[in-house]
Amino acid sequence: MTQQEPHRGRDETAEEQADRKWGELIQEVRVAQTGVQILFAFLLTVVFQQKYADLGTTDRTIHLVTVVLGAFTTGALIGPVSLHRLVSGHRVKPQAVRLASALTFVGLVLLLLTMTSALLLILRVATHNAYVPYLVSGVVAWYLLCWYGLPLWARRRNTGPTAEDG
Repeated sequence: MTQQEPHRGRDETAEEQADRKWGELIQEVRVAQTGVQILFAFLLTVVFQQKYADLGTTDRTIHLVTVVLGAFTTGALIGPVSLHRLVSGHRVKPQAVRLASALTFVGLVLLLLTMTSALLLILRVATHNAYVPYLVSGVVAWYLLCWYGLPLWARRRNTGPTAEDG
């Protein structure tokens, strides 16, 4: 008598799994999109403030880099919506889910960079203190722990080496 592997996961077809994963992905993207769109809108208005003319070259460069990162982030996080709209009804949902998931991951990495750059700029302008890079580094470490460290730890701790669901 052989012992069978315990059943893990759900009893769903590939199409049902793709539908479920798509719904989960879109909910995740909605959260990130809202934050990046608010941040991006704020960054776009900065150049129209009188104090912008008083910024030094370094702070203007940081602002420019932050705006460009914000634009890339926005593109990556809105990309899954456009992808879904353009491929809907063409029976490629599993492939679309994989591509949208990759776009979302890239968007989250870009969001990390955008928020880091924005925080650096704001703290430099607000405080002019030498401890700003250390404070920003601490916040980035916190983001890395919350966004990547804890999820990867939970995945490793709670799934086997063959788990594909997620």
